[in-house]
Amino acid sequence: MLVKAAREVLRKTPQDVVVLSAVRSPIARAFKGGFKDSYPEEILMPVMKAAVQRANIEPGHVNDAMIGNVLAELGFAKTGRMALNAAGFPNTTTFHTVNRQCSSSLQAITHISHSIKAGQIDVGLAGGVESMSRNYGTRGIPVDVSPLLKESPNRHARDCIMPMLQTSENVAKRYGIGRKEQDEFGVESQRRASEAQKNGIFDEEIVQIEARNINPETKEETRQLVKHDEGVRHGVTFEKLSTLKPVLENGASTAGNSSQISDGASATILARRDWAEARGLKPIGRFVGTQVAGCDPDEMGIGPVFAIANLYMYLGIEQKDVDIFELNEAFASQTIYCIRELCLDPAKVNPNGGAIALGHPVGATGARQTATLLAALKRQDKELGIVSMCASTGMGVATLFIRE
Repeated sequence: MLVKAAREVLRKTPQDVVVLSAVRSPIARAFKGGFKDSYPEEILMPVMKAAVQRANIEPGHVNDAMIGNVLAELGFAKTGRMALNAAGFPNTTTFHTVNRQCSSSLQAITHISHSIKAGQIDVGLAGGVESMSRNYGTRGIPVDVSPLLKESPNRHARDCIMPMLQTSENVAKRYGIGRKEQDEFGVESQRRASEAQKNGIFDEEIVQIEARNINPETKEETRQLVKHDEGVRHGVTFEKLSTLKPVLENGASTAGNSSQISDGASATILARRDWAEARGLKPIGRFVGTQVAGCDPDEMGIGPVFAIANLYMYLGIEQKDVDIFELNEAFASQTIYCIRELCLDPAKVNPNGGAIALGHPVGATGARQTATLLAALKRQDKELGIVSMCASTGMGVATLFIRE
């Protein structure tokens, strides 16, 4: 039985921000997968087009689009607009980008939802994209940073450029999360994702993409259809994962218990309820609210603990009201800590696996989780779900969605 405050959250109003569609590309392995030769705008374009089609609206109905991105050139501002136009949106549909690291596409959903709530627009597209194949590496490692800031006496300022793997090791060592526990978590993420993929669980949310493929020797260009997430490893065992070498000396984070470097895109269509109802459109979900919380940069992975707690207070709900949590698995260490600290039921967290198995195209992950969450709520006939993740430099973000 929901408490009074939670029942208030469930109450529908004409001004609600509803989700008309939530889709994503398959998640491909960076550098060697199906999108290795694709530009980010090429991955995003068919996903934006599909989001409109599945929402049963016209591209011109979308007033504004916002895409989260972390690594692309020029902040994806120009090429993102190119993708929007190439997907068939008219010039009247405006475009902008946002970068809140791993939470970028969830932040895009939040910004577009706030614009709708404020009455600024009726309909918006929010999502994200990342080609880590094309943009990871020197662009992903901060080298051209002010010497003054790098040498600042404020350790938190210096820690903002700490490698993410080191923050994972910090969490593991400070909070007593051993290698065995992390590998066991990685195996379970793969097991859940493997079972889901074999049963076609992800098919509803995935947009298949015909991607370019360039032969490295002949340079011949062909096309191949990318249909499934490539990071899922069927039949992974603890014994196999436990043999992997840690990335950092004397560490515990490995390729088997950390999120994968990936390519992918995601998109949602959001609208005001009365606009959707006037056109006979049936929402699949509702955006309720977002909270962002800060923490120490050198243990950035624990950010969801604070963001989720803030979300409960902000919306007046309790943990027992939430049916499913999509918690991004940046690293097993920080995900285990968040589950433990919040006393979450592991069965409710990432029921179909997370980024350790599926991959983590950073700018696209939040809206990918949203698509996965809404589909899972529908299958399980549940109502409330939370999407949450940590973000580099020390932040956690959490958003509540309700299935319609």
